[in-house]
Amino acid sequence: MGKGFFNVPVAVNEPVKSYAPGTPERDAVLEAYQTMYNSTVDVPLYIGGKNITTGNTRTMSPPHNHQHVVGTYHLAEQKHIDDAIITALEARKTWSNIPWEQRAGIFLKAAELIAGPYRTKINAATMIAQSKTIHQAEIDAACELIDFLRFNVQFMADIYMEQPESTSDAWNRVEYRPLEGFTYAVTPFNFTAIAGNLPACMALMGNVVVWKPSDSQVYSAKVIMDVFEEAGVPPGVINVVFGDPVMITNTVLASPDFSGLHFTGSTFVFKELWKQIGNNIHNYKTYPKIVGETGGKDFIIAHKSANPKQVATAISRGAFEFQGQKCSAASRAYIPKSIWNDVKNFVIEDVKSFKMGSPEDMTNFITAVIHEGSFDKLAKYIDQAKSDTDVEVLIGGNYDKSKGYFIAPTVLVTTNPKYSTMCTELFGPVITIYVYEDDTYAETLKLVDETSEYALTGAILAKDRYAITQATEALQNSAGNFYINDKPTGAVVGQQPFGGARASGTNDKAGSAQNLLRWVSPRLIKETFVTPADYRYPFLGE
Repeated sequence: MGKGFFNVPVAVNEPVKSYAPGTPERDAVLEAYQTMYNSTVDVPLYIGGKNITTGNTRTMSPPHNHQHVVGTYHLAEQKHIDDAIITALEARKTWSNIPWEQRAGIFLKAAELIAGPYRTKINAATMIAQSKTIHQAEIDAACELIDFLRFNVQFMADIYMEQPESTSDAWNRVEYRPLEGFTYAVTPFNFTAIAGNLPACMALMGNVVVWKPSDSQVYSAKVIMDVFEEAGVPPGVINVVFGDPVMITNTVLASPDFSGLHFTGSTFVFKELWKQIGNNIHNYKTYPKIVGETGGKDFIIAHKSANPKQVATAISRGAFEFQGQKCSAASRAYIPKSIWNDVKNFVIEDVKSFKMGSPEDMTNFITAVIHEGSFDKLAKYIDQAKSDTDVEVLIGGNYDKSKGYFIAPTVLVTTNPKYSTMCTELFGPVITIYVYEDDTYAETLKLVDETSEYALTGAILAKDRYAITQATEALQNSAGNFYINDKPTGAVVGQQPFGGARASGTNDKAGSAQNLLRWVSPRLIKETFVTPADYRYPFLGE
């Protein structure tokens, strides 16, 4: 029962720590890294508040040292997925009715746990299992996840306060009910924050969740669940399962109580899930909500008025941070001929200065790609580029998986604007550049729009405001997040809501109230004060 209108703490973005030499946070995270790297962890399923071990396990190894084992995780059988669904539905009976401020308190506490006692642990886990540098781990696993948790609470309060007009005759009010049934979260390896946010934002709005993390992100997912448990998320509200994704998904989507999918991953998989949900539509008690953020073939276009050094920096950071394994990473660029020579020299200088290796050595800017499958795919495209006549390897092109899955940052330059690596999402440290004639700017904008099936992020670099306006209009459907004079990565919760359309997803903007609105089913209640007692209207008079 509500006993007041409660104001939540005003959400603020978590400051990013520097981890510069000599800082206490640098020493703390290195100590945590070494302790965790040199020990092993056993990660169970988490169903109904209980740790479930199956005995059927797989090992976890750092991508930068794939022979080293840091732990094991347990694989679910179908009965475990059935149990997770049953447990979630049972938990819903109480969780969906708990006062909203109690849910808010849990996830605000989770944010502060990550900001404080769990910060070094979640960052170290992300460095080890996902091969992120400390900077990339800090802005993701710590700061962005903290921001998601804080801002989602504020967005929830704002949503609840949005009410219809009433009159002296009737009081109209809307309650934002959780979805009927249970929801399914499928999360990727590349962002610990996304992995935590997808189940958490649905649970915050009163839903119950079956969560399947990526096999390559289990280590930091375990830390997330430890945080949620300590913060007070009740048993059964968020259930975590690992294993065969086809079996898990088939079991979840076969349930008549399935009510929502929150997905981040590949475009192909998302389309297959959408089709499967459609094929099952007659079995469901309600129309499931489907939210997905998928692939990208993100672009940088420079105008002849752009500063060449700024363009080169946008390429170096946008394409190569976290080895290009961001759905927002720059993987194609269009540079005017008049500034190309300067841009080229600056990019070569940058790439030559990169150090590559384990994230434990904090002088490394580049670490390993996530697994052997990713390595082999990238090596294949690099080898093809070496043999093709319409593309050259400007710098990079080397790779080595003897110890870790290391792909050297690679810049390709093509004379064919529709060359395969201009169109295909590679998800690695490879960018392809097309040099265009200065007087074909308008035609090149059209080329940018038509080359890729994706529409996630993109950037224009220019001093000429007319050129910026022209690009902003021409590329309005080419990117859900469009950056002017910046790299196309680095969206901040509460500042740049993130998502794209076309083959990049449903554009429901994680980090905004728009996303949370997908996880409620509003009910309008009209209360009439003086109830009519005669059916006759005045127009019926003789």
